[in-house]
Amino acid sequence: MAHRQLPRWLREGAVAVEDGGRRGVVQFIGEWEDPATRRINPCAIFLRPEGGGVEWIVACHVTLTQG
Repeated sequence: MAHRQLPRWLREGAVAVEDGGRRGVVQFIGEWEDPATRRINPCAIFLRPEGGGVEWIVACHVTLTQG
């Protein structure tokens, strides 16, 4: 998947909400290798909670909605 296939709202600095209700600010969109499968995702979403905290990675953007 290329960056051009992501929703227009999904960009660095945007607030995103995961299916489970977890909210975060998009820090970076880029390549990530899943350590369990060794598969490379070219457009993983790196999120950090609003106000700071531990970053987490969302491999597939379809689980995110605009916050």
